[in-house]
Amino acid sequence: MRTGFYQRIIGGAGIALGILVLGYILLPIITYELEASRFTSYLSPVPKKEIDFTRLSNWFSEDVVTETVSPLLVDHYTISIPSLGIKDASVAIGGEDLSKSLIQYPGTALPGKPGNSVIFGHSILPQFYNPDDYMTIFSTLPTMEIGDEIQVFYDGAKYYYKVEDMFEVSPNDIQVLEQNLSDSFVTLVTCTPPGHPLRPKRLIVRARVVSI
Repeated sequence: MRTGFYQRIIGGAGIALGILVLGYILLPIITYELEASRFTSYLSPVPKKEIDFTRLSNWFSEDVVTETVSPLLVDHYTISIPSLGIKDASVAIGGEDLSKSLIQYPGTALPGKPGNSVIFGHSILPQFYNPDDYMTIFSTLPTMEIGDEIQVFYDGAKYYYKVEDMFEVSPNDIQVLEQNLSDSFVTLVTCTPPGHPLRPKRLIVRARVVSI
């Protein structure tokens, strides 16, 4: 009798633990979906299979080709986002591996110049967010707010940007790469919901340069 009682206790504890672990994984995704109504969405059907999103070329549909550009004198710069605790994160201009740095999409404007600097970053479940780990660096990007500051240090100059728009697009929507030459913009991109195995959406955070 006592053995059976202990077995039921252990079995019940195992079930409870499993429910807690499942909730720990699913809660951020569910919470994101509930709060995502503040983002304008331009979405296409959800992808059917899991994709390796540490490779930037996998972030677009098959008909989008990564541009090649001539080597630049400055191929890296840094970005800081105070509201997310990100300080002097490395941004590579071009490249593929998002586990080693943020990546600016080749062919988009350089920081401080007219146009749109488009920066991609990886994300996972926000519980594991670490601003010093490029696998998790944009996990809390959805928590940014209009008016938040982004600081970019490029080629000896520091530029300050203010977030003015946040919205979602589908994986095959390349409007994020469009160049608006009326001013200098920075656009941050990550897969959402953070931690979702298929990553069916792209969150876009767009900021405009401000005068100091």
